[in-house]
Amino acid sequence: MTQNSPQPTVAVAGGGLAGLAAACALADSGFRVTLFERRPYLGGRASSYEHPGTGEVVDNCQHVLFRVCTNLVEFYRRIGVEDKIRWFDEMTFIEPGGRTSVMRASPLPAPLHTAPSFLRFPFLSAKDKLVISRAIAALTLTLQPDTGRSFLDWLQRHGQTANAIQRFWKPILVSALSEDLDLISISYAAQVVRESMKSPAARHMGVPSVPLTGLYNAAGGYIRARGGEIRFRNSLETFSAESSQVRIRASEEEDVFDYLVLALPFDGLDRVLPESPEAAPLRAKLTHFESSPITGIHLWFDRQISDLDHAVLLDRTIQWFFHKSRLLAPRNGAAKAESGGSYIELVVSASKSLIDKSRTEIVDLALKEVREFFPAARPANLVKSTVIKEVHATYSPRPGIDAYRPQQATAWPRVFLAGDWTATGWPATMEGAVRSGYLAAEALTRAAGMKDSHFLVPDLPPTGLMRLFG
Repeated sequence: MTQNSPQPTVAVAGGGLAGLAAACALADSGFRVTLFERRPYLGGRASSYEHPGTGEVVDNCQHVLFRVCTNLVEFYRRIGVEDKIRWFDEMTFIEPGGRTSVMRASPLPAPLHTAPSFLRFPFLSAKDKLVISRAIAALTLTLQPDTGRSFLDWLQRHGQTANAIQRFWKPILVSALSEDLDLISISYAAQVVRESMKSPAARHMGVPSVPLTGLYNAAGGYIRARGGEIRFRNSLETFSAESSQVRIRASEEEDVFDYLVLALPFDGLDRVLPESPEAAPLRAKLTHFESSPITGIHLWFDRQISDLDHAVLLDRTIQWFFHKSRLLAPRNGAAKAESGGSYIELVVSASKSLIDKSRTEIVDLALKEVREFFPAARPANLVKSTVIKEVHATYSPRPGIDAYRPQQATAWPRVFLAGDWTATGWPATMEGAVRSGYLAAEALTRAAGMKDSHFLVPDLPPTGLMRLFG
């Protein structure tokens, strides 16, 4: 692209994190971006909206990040919302009955920095801690390839007790990878463990202090400020790629662009692919993907039920507790806990057991469990509630799936893929989504003759003893 050439145009289909990351990077590189989003808001599966039944703005599901998510942190910095993330360096585990245990860092070097608090966990026996420590060492210090077996099989072959699996591995990995242990590949599980152990900062957890769409509206403003356009309620129907342009049809209208980024979920991509021989290999790969659900349960109580901001809940259906009335930034100077009440969100990853349950059944189950964990919730009155099921929340990180994750470049030289399910080197996370968007932008700019465009940022460097293992 020469200095006097016309500004090249890019259509980005999908306003989730992958599409937004690609669009922002390309807008920064001199492309005129038009983003097509079928919803009336940005964020995709990481979005929020005003719920008609409650009148409240709710997230479709609570999303968190960690310091190891370097590209996601960079993306938030790029669009100017990094200060909307609250960081925590402690993680509380709660047992039914209310007993708590806190994981925190010590002065010991990585990967030993959490060892003192881990060794004090009362909900694990001495044998549990011994076998867990051995497994963590194996996962952290040695390469664990995808062998076609599940991580549950790996745990059993490495001598993990039933209690260690239920109370340690399950809460951590089912939440991180949104799938049951018997359906998670060994390599994905090992990556989660290794990344979390590489430095004390790695496990710092970030929680948005604003509704999710409040974050991603900033990305929309970023694109518009660089001459781009957002077209809401516009769904890509199909495209045809030619040697010098890409013709798309969206909401029954046709348009022509120089390039196209398909930032769609795997289960939505097949319907927009053209009926052509070039599409056949990609279609074949898509047949190997399956999705996993996540359910968010929103409850409003008439009084405070806990002084915790968040916690991992053990031994029950609910896995995470987020105290939204404490986490969200106060509006108009109001107190965080308006009217003295508690607004909480409960998260169940891989929530297959809840998909066929009614809202009433799920709320009743949640109330029963919350009152087991938080004694102050027993006399509290439930003011209102809602349940949000993301049936196709993530792709299932099953053994062998990496062989079918496509690269960002496609059979069409002017068409590129983005999405957490593509080949990013990361599982289905917000970090993986941003990486895919940046990788798509890098591939596109190379195709446009801009050889030196790099958007990915380096991984978090290891510290302490972890530096010895790369």
